[in-house]
Amino acid sequence: MSRTTVPRRASTTIIIRDQGGALQVLMLRRSQSASFMPGAYVFPGGAVDAGDASPEWGSRCDESRAALATRLGLDDDAALGHAVAALRECFEECGLWLGCDEADARALAAARQRLHAGASGMAAISFELGLPLATSALQPWSHWVTPIDAPKRFDTRFFVALAPPGQQPTVDECETITLVWVNPADALAQHAKAELPLEFATRCTLASLLPFDSAAALMRYARYARAPREMATVHPRVARTAGGERRVLLPQDAAYAEVMRVDPEGTGSARCTLDAGVATQLASTVWRTTAPNPGMMTGPGTNSYLVGRDGEFVVIDPGPAIEVHIEALLTAGRGRLRAVLVTHTHTDHSPAAERIAARTGVPRIGLAPPLHGRQDRGFAPERQPGDGERFELAGCVLQAIHTPGHASNHVCWWLEEERMLFTGDHVMQGSTVVIDPPDGDMAAYLASLAALPQRLPLLECLAPGHGFLIDRPHFAIERLLQHRRTRETKVTAALRANGASALPALVVAVYADVPEQRHAVAQRSLLAHLLKLRDEGVVAESAGVWRLNVD
Repeated sequence: MSRTTVPRRASTTIIIRDQGGALQVLMLRRSQSASFMPGAYVFPGGAVDAGDASPEWGSRCDESRAALATRLGLDDDAALGHAVAALRECFEECGLWLGCDEADARALAAARQRLHAGASGMAAISFELGLPLATSALQPWSHWVTPIDAPKRFDTRFFVALAPPGQQPTVDECETITLVWVNPADALAQHAKAELPLEFATRCTLASLLPFDSAAALMRYARYARAPREMATVHPRVARTAGGERRVLLPQDAAYAEVMRVDPEGTGSARCTLDAGVATQLASTVWRTTAPNPGMMTGPGTNSYLVGRDGEFVVIDPGPAIEVHIEALLTAGRGRLRAVLVTHTHTDHSPAAERIAARTGVPRIGLAPPLHGRQDRGFAPERQPGDGERFELAGCVLQAIHTPGHASNHVCWWLEEERMLFTGDHVMQGSTVVIDPPDGDMAAYLASLAALPQRLPLLECLAPGHGFLIDRPHFAIERLLQHRRTRETKVTAALRANGASALPALVVAVYADVPEQRHAVAQRSLLAHLLKLRDEGVVAESAGVWRLNVD
């Protein structure tokens, strides 16, 4: 199969009802001889046929083509095609004519037989039985595109619809061999026990139904909260673990953006795990090796990056002085290292620099360690970069961007040719960084973070000191800034509500969303917020007790 195969358009309908005080969905089991998802339980659905958008169909719909297109966020033909396919497949596969309160069961069964035999079409049946094509019964739910490496690819619109009263679904005994009404949570539980075979997209769709306890609640949400403009297309991506196991990733998965960037053709070759000692290529001039130092403060471990071309490299953030990690970097550098650069001198980022420099003779480049905090006092740089200074090393140009805040000597490194910024601990994936006074400074952190989009308008990717590559960097930065603004608002709100407070009591109110075992660390960032607010005249402190100044 060509990697450029265009996925075929398809429609799937999640038919719902209330039974015994619980939400239920209709699921059909595909026959073992089916060419797509054999033996799996699925929702009714299938491919959009060439004639599904014909004017003949449009004349039988219970809403105008323009209204349908607006609801679905598609052009007229695409909207009609998807809606008609959804209605047709429901009738073909389970015998339900959606949107019809009452219908003659025997007349519908006879019409369905004619449809299967090719003796009649849906439009003709609609005329004959006096039943409109109830496109208005379909509410858009989600949009999935099959992974590139799949043997068959579909561009599928998922809809939700109420089960029509008075009609009983039946299988066609051809493509589908049995059916079941099941609560979404029960379906997922049965799958976990290998009792209900479900494919990946079906499981994800069932999980999306879990917040709803009734058909009415779900339909209200579908009608009013699932506007087309808010419905992102889900493009699952395939990657591999260190052991070669195939994994399907969704946009919310940590490795998703990196896999999209590293493997744009969807070959499934990219890794979705951060494996200590393994050199992973991220771009034509960039490799990453993760140190074996996972923990609460380091996540999966500290990332060290090798940057260069033609067999020459520099190391950015050599990491902790762990011998196996140092050997992995030297092996990946093939004995042709030209420099060691650091983002800052916290003890999980720079200590290996001294040993690498001693063994290779390469210079260390970075700002000297400050007096406070858990610093690597052994880091003695041969060169201290000025803000904006450019270094031509190993066939690449790296620019130093001073970013104080997490540490007063923090520097991000900008690789313009890859439009990638090595962020150290200025931006991390999946977590906000700790700002630990006196060396950590919240005001400096927010200022240097907010300045990045203006300083680097071409920025496309963040390479953090912990975690996978981060895409949409300007959005990620704004989200971090908003998070800090929200936290600061919580500080002033807690002081206004509770009065003067010491740090231990204040951290419980401001960081109620953070596990209690992390409150000791959170208290350091809370202090940084308070010091910033004090300097701005918003709060005051006396004998360790903080109060809000009079508004």
